[in-house]
Amino acid sequence: QVQLVESGGGLVQPGGSLRLACAASGSRFIIYTMRWYRQAPGKQRESVATITMDSKTNYADSVKGRFTISRDNAKNTVYLQMNSLKPEDTAVYYCNALVEGGTYWGQGTQVTVSS
Repeated sequence: QVQLVESGGGLVQPGGSLRLACAASGSRFIIYTMRWYRQAPGKQRESVATITMDSKTNYADSVKGRFTISRDNAKNTVYLQMNSLKPEDTAVYYCNALVEGGTYWGQGTQVTVSS
């Protein structure tokens, strides 16, 4: 089994930055694809960024140019650098990993963008 632990969420003013991290641990595994989702109150959960094992990336139009997803395979950790944050970015952010044998989710971390 694989465990995902997220960190880096918090309160930030509009225009500020945050860096989220998701560390994977457990039995031997290979992470094929890592994806960041977010869910705001009253909204459906949406995918915001994806990165593959060979570091190919995709972004939702709403965050393109502001967010950057990256991974450190040696540390089994994936990051989401969030710049120029807007109030509409406020949500619980979830880490999702497609690994050999299944799909796993993190517990979520709260990001609040407010003045």
